[in-house]
Amino acid sequence: MATETPHRRKACAVDPERGTLDKAAGENFPVAPFFLPRAWRDDLMAVYGFARLVDDIGDGDLAPGGADARLLGVAPEQAEDRLALLDAYEADLRRVFDGTPRHPILRRLRTTVRRRSLTPGPFLGLIAANRQDQLVSRYETYDDLLAYCELSANPVGRLVLAVTGTATPERIRRSDAVCTALQIVEHLQDVTEDLARDRIYLPAEDMKRFRVQEADLAAKNAGASVRALIAYETQRARDLLNEGAPLVGSVNGRLKLLLAGFVAGGKAAVRAIAAAEFDVLPGPPKPGKAQLLREAGATLRGEG
Repeated sequence: MATETPHRRKACAVDPERGTLDKAAGENFPVAPFFLPRAWRDDLMAVYGFARLVDDIGDGDLAPGGADARLLGVAPEQAEDRLALLDAYEADLRRVFDGTPRHPILRRLRTTVRRRSLTPGPFLGLIAANRQDQLVSRYETYDDLLAYCELSANPVGRLVLAVTGTATPERIRRSDAVCTALQIVEHLQDVTEDLARDRIYLPAEDMKRFRVQEADLAAKNAGASVRALIAYETQRARDLLNEGAPLVGSVNGRLKLLLAGFVAGGKAAVRAIAAAEFDVLPGPPKPGKAQLLREAGATLRGEG
């Protein structure tokens, strides 16, 4: 995410809708790139605004001043209560489908929902994921983590396919693989940041297998056991990206470029983690633009 400046924080407090949407520029993936048709860009930004705000609620990253809480009808004494905010956000989301929502982000989304005939399911999944983040901070098995990604990541890809009118069962399956991979990669990049929030997204059974203790994740640099664990989880993400990559070849035109960007971003991040010798503890290993372009070209050519 982009670094918050005092000016940006003030702007967010004055205009929470603009403040949320402006965060798109700091994301690790293309939200609504210029080469897409204007209608797609508008609708993808509306979907992004919803997803960004629900994540900000779940992470406690709302702009200061309580504007979002007021817009959602949350009492001042509950303005810092993430579960209360998520409940109010879900109630306002339901108004998108059967009334008039209060928050401007959701009023923007209502236009997209009607134009694209979107259903509540993916949006409710994203809220459920953030609600889960308030209640669950550790995952025992890889399957448990996959179930979390089904809520936290896969709805985004499904919404992209729905907005562009290209959803089929096979594309959804491939999209789910890509989105889960991207979520796992982000967790691997953000081990230190997540630990600071008392969250660990590395499966406990894998930590035991590689003899990694939670205290090992708090070190300045990763020891051999942590590196081996990160390498193992990175390979899982790589396999999911390869499973999902044929999604790119199943579409044409500008959508193909967008989806190639998602897959390439994941593959470039995987290479960056490997280039750091799987030591993610000093900070997130990030790929450079040249690596991203190389991966995008290889993805468009259908190369592994």
